[in-house]
Amino acid sequence: MNFERADSEVEETVLAEERDIETWFAEFVSANERSLRQALTAALGPELAHDATAEALAYAWEHRERVEGLQNPAGYLYRLGLNWGRKTAGRRTPAFPISPPEGGSLFEPGLPDALAKLSEKQRLVVYLVHGLDWSLSEVAEVLEVSKGTVQKHVERGMARLRRQLKVDV
Repeated sequence: MNFERADSEVEETVLAEERDIETWFAEFVSANERSLRQALTAALGPELAHDATAEALAYAWEHRERVEGLQNPAGYLYRLGLNWGRKTAGRRTPAFPISPPEGGSLFEPGLPDALAKLSEKQRLVVYLVHGLDWSLSEVAEVLEVSKGTVQKHVERGMARLRRQLKVDV
């Protein structure tokens, strides 16, 4: 038996598997990173969301077999990133949204304080739906809740914002 040939075939198989894993991960990141980062930004604030997203994606890399088998891997990684962020920073309310550039206002000046007074779920869904133009279905999928639950949180959050900002629509 030719051991050199057998070793060469094994080495080629290992390299092919590594390429497959790298391809899977690149495609997975391409499909999920943006929405994961946006959802974590809405929940944790921009500074912490960057690290939470990286932690969640590192978990996906390390536990590929588990993540591949999940029905909703983005939702799972969102929970992972959210839990990591909470452990890291405690349950502080994120600064919302990022301050507008000097000399200009992109939104109602009282909006950040009003958003901070919403419940976490209301703030998250209002920001994703109205701030980032996510559909109710997209939010429901990432948060692993029903579309109706998302709709209720949006309605209640918007009603509370209108009351706080004294806006009639």
